[in-house]
Amino acid sequence: MTKVRVFTNILKANENIAQKNREIFNKNKVYTINLMSSPGSGKTSLLERTIDSLKNELRIAVIEGDLQTTKDAERIEKYNIPVTQINTDGACHLDANMVASVLDSYNFKEIDLFVIENVGNLVCPAGYDLGEEDRVVMVSIPEGDDKPIKYPLIFHNANVLIINKIDLLPYTNFNRLKVKEDALNINPNLKIFEISCQTGEGLENWFIWLKEQVSKKKR
Repeated sequence: MTKVRVFTNILKANENIAQKNREIFNKNKVYTINLMSSPGSGKTSLLERTIDSLKNELRIAVIEGDLQTTKDAERIEKYNIPVTQINTDGACHLDANMVASVLDSYNFKEIDLFVIENVGNLVCPAGYDLGEEDRVVMVSIPEGDDKPIKYPLIFHNANVLIINKIDLLPYTNFNRLKVKEDALNINPNLKIFEISCQTGEGLENWFIWLKEQVSKKKR
């Protein structure tokens, strides 16, 4: 019981800080997403394609979360947008306090879309609110089609599911219908995009949707 009580206290403290983060985003009408996946699904590649395509339409800023190194932030930095790397030094997820600790480095009056790329993991990030508007979970074809039934919480708590690397479908036995059915059984409200960051297939629908969400936030 003590362990449960301590864990509950930790989550409550996180929720309090997340709400303060959310107030900052809402005050400045910044649309914020928490991008989650297992390692190698293509989160950073999706960010690169998104920034490159929308940089003349949206003012974008990014937080990169990872256990070690600044490699992902260096990839994003090439697009000349605000980006901060948070290294968790072994922690398997970002929490609201980590995010709060770097918010002062951003001018949110000059940001439309704020993307928090979480640490690659389908378990730990699921339980931690960062103050985001929407949670986006990504899976990729090489990972297999069992992710929703193996890690249901992250799909239950998400608003969007992205299935990446669909260009590899002919070379695998990945069942895209099963993934969508399993995910929607867990969360019937999921918005689903099927894309390839390599070929660009499906990305335009993602871009249009993002611009719609930013526009709604600005109203």
